[in-house]
Amino acid sequence: MASTILIFLLSLLISASADSNFIQKTCKLTKHYDLCLSSLKSNPTSANVDAKGLALIMIGVGTANATATSTYLSSQSLSSASNDTVLKRVLKECAEKYSFAGDALQDSAQYLASENYDYVAVDVTAAADYPNACHNAFKRFPGLVYPPEIARRERGLKEICDVILGILEHIAW
Repeated sequence: MASTILIFLLSLLISASADSNFIQKTCKLTKHYDLCLSSLKSNPTSANVDAKGLALIMIGVGTANATATSTYLSSQSLSSASNDTVLKRVLKECAEKYSFAGDALQDSAQYLASENYDYVAVDVTAAADYPNACHNAFKRFPGLVYPPEIARRERGLKEICDVILGILEHIAW
């Protein structure tokens, strides 16, 4: 009985190690290894999926990021202490763009499920580009400074999308 339990535990350990190696190998194929690895390892389901499943997990990470940023920007727009209507309008526009990014990522998950990889790439690329529209909205008004927090969030979403595209590149072709 003890030897059966030992063999079972050993097989679990080997399986977990193999899954961890698969995640590491997959993340090495992306532009942002550390982001990929930390995101996937923090999700318990990542140990039991293939590359398509890893891409889906990262799409979920990107969707959560875009949604959180949209919510953040909406709250900034509503709670802005100043009466700067231009700033409020730009923040509202930015919130909308990040909402569109989240929608594009949700669409990409549906395309991934049906293995329409070209459409996945189009939607993920669009999601990565929506923050540019926010950045450009600030540039249209010389008096507005692009806040570092929004720049950080923009960079984060773009990097997540890069990871998704990196994984996709190796399952789609």
